[in-house]
Amino acid sequence: TLPEKKMVFKGLVTNKEDMNKLMLTPLIRYPLPGGSALITFEEAKVAQRIIAAKEHVVELSYGEELEELDRCRVQVQAAPVELLLPSALEVGLSYPPPGAGMVQVSGAGQCQPGCLCQGCSLPRGSAGAWGGSGLPSPSAVAEPLIARGRIQVLIGKGKYELKISPCMSGDITSLQLQPCYCCPRTVLLSGIPPVLGQESMRDTLEIHFQKASRGGGEVDALAYVPAGRWGVAVFTEDVALP
Repeated sequence: TLPEKKMVFKGLVTNKEDMNKLMLTPLIRYPLPGGSALITFEEAKVAQRIIAAKEHVVELSYGEELEELDRCRVQVQAAPVELLLPSALEVGLSYPPPGAGMVQVSGAGQCQPGCLCQGCSLPRGSAGAWGGSGLPSPSAVAEPLIARGRIQVLIGKGKYELKISPCMSGDITSLQLQPCYCCPRTVLLSGIPPVLGQESMRDTLEIHFQKASRGGGEVDALAYVPAGRWGVAVFTEDVALP
């Protein structure tokens, strides 16, 4: 059970038969080990060409005056980004036993520490605000409060409107994941040796993979993690801008 929070609905209205479908907004944190990079191209077909080639020889020295023996090259591997996404989720809800007289109080975020019933203090929430949770009350009092839904109470010198609802606890009983290649414009590069500094290697990779002669194209974003370090890439939904 969570405190009441005002929200703005920006989704689409669905039919009743679609209500049991799992709707997800992607916000995925993807671990990126050292010696690897994520490169996102402006066009998906460019990324698919890079992935199809699998191995790429990246030249680290671009000076035209260098002799062939003075040039330095490294070989990197290209692969698609595989994400594990939830495909099914089940949550089991349970109520307190009959007669327990437990109610959930929310909406007291701006109240001062105090007491709504004898011997029951409002516990401090995770954000430092005061809100009630699991306040015991005789069932003869709890049921009318739940039916009423909202009450106004005086706490200190202030008057507050509180929401009363049944106490429920929930646990995830089943979670199924499935692999998804849902990043068609992004390529995972691995096997990058630590022969250049972070910024120099990042620039070198971008220069190499944006050249059409090597099957590349315009780069939208590139993240590189040097060997010996770890990074986290955050994937969000790819929405076309108007």
